[in-house]
Amino acid sequence: MDLAGKRILLIIGGGIAAYKSLDLIRRLRERGAQVRPVMTRAAQEFITPLAVGALSSGHVYTDLFSREDEQDVGHIRLARDCDLVLVAPATADRMAKMAHGLADDLAGAVLLATGRSVLLAPAMNPKMWQAAATLRNVETLKGDGIAFVGPMAGEMAESNEAGTGRMAEPLQIVDAVIDLLGGGPMPLQGRRAIVTSGPTHEPIDPVRYIANRSSGKQGHAIAAALAKLGADVTLVSGPVTIPEPDGVTTVHVETASEMLAAVEAHLPADIAVMVAAVADWRVATSAGQKIKKQPGEAPPPLMLAENPDILKTVGHHVQRPKLVIGFAAETQDVEDNGRAKLARKGADMIVANDVSPQTGVMGGDRNRVHIISAEGIDIWPELSKTDVAQRLAAWIVARFSS
Repeated sequence: MDLAGKRILLIIGGGIAAYKSLDLIRRLRERGAQVRPVMTRAAQEFITPLAVGALSSGHVYTDLFSREDEQDVGHIRLARDCDLVLVAPATADRMAKMAHGLADDLAGAVLLATGRSVLLAPAMNPKMWQAAATLRNVETLKGDGIAFVGPMAGEMAESNEAGTGRMAEPLQIVDAVIDLLGGGPMPLQGRRAIVTSGPTHEPIDPVRYIANRSSGKQGHAIAAALAKLGADVTLVSGPVTIPEPDGVTTVHVETASEMLAAVEAHLPADIAVMVAAVADWRVATSAGQKIKKQPGEAPPPLMLAENPDILKTVGHHVQRPKLVIGFAAETQDVEDNGRAKLARKGADMIVANDVSPQTGVMGGDRNRVHIISAEGIDIWPELSKTDVAQRLAAWIVARFSS
């Protein structure tokens, strides 16, 4: 059994998605997990402690001030006597309380006191999920090490409402629990991946260079997501100021030529994800000394030469990886330019995004991408770059599975 002997503390939040928690309990127990439920007051408006207790075959905890449960500081015992705390559904209110450290009910006290891994399965109206306050809270929680599964896109309980906000299905949540506890197979175990990230710096002289505004956040997040799924990941990174991902071998480079050499040195591989914003041109001959400004004289002309096309080289390489994914940073005609790049570069997929200044993508924490492949175009909603990375990693797993 995937979760044999694992102790799951399940916090059931309020909302119509609470009814899915009944099936979730059954699915977790099918895999050998012990499930101890905590129900918020709002959850009890949708499902009963009697039903939850019957499926979990145990006591259901509901009250921070229960004379019976709290005589031995029960919330501390609950917080620590488990392998994982799972919140499903996780409402906008619950996430806001967690982000600000509030502990005004049993669920809040448990979450604040636990030292175990915490997994949230958000469920709410799409407008609530996209609200600025919710987005801030989600980023805060992720920064605190909280894991997420979902939410998913689809129809809402409300009539004529659709969008991202549905709680992940019970089996999806179970898979996330297994991954987090390390109880299941790593779907990319034995696969080798190369990811490029960040900008390149093309020297003009020892002081100046040609570059772009790429932060490396998206490429680094993709490298981390693939590593978490078991892949042996080499990250070839241009100059960035963000930390290296855990579990990844990082090779630092400066120029496009250095990046290409590092990529080719790590072939063969199963997966190549070319995220780096590589400079298209370099100075044909960089100066050995700093170019000095001369009074009354025009600046010296910069003669440019084309840089190597790393994605195209990998896409047509004699050691071409089984799966080649490229990124297209565009400021106009995103889909048309992405389609053209797919055909020209020899890639299996192009992840195209609008990086116009008003989008804040370059250097920012969020992204909205178009997934372009031979099967067509899939437009993802605006997501954090971490979520984009996780969804892309899941797509890669599905591609190898099929």
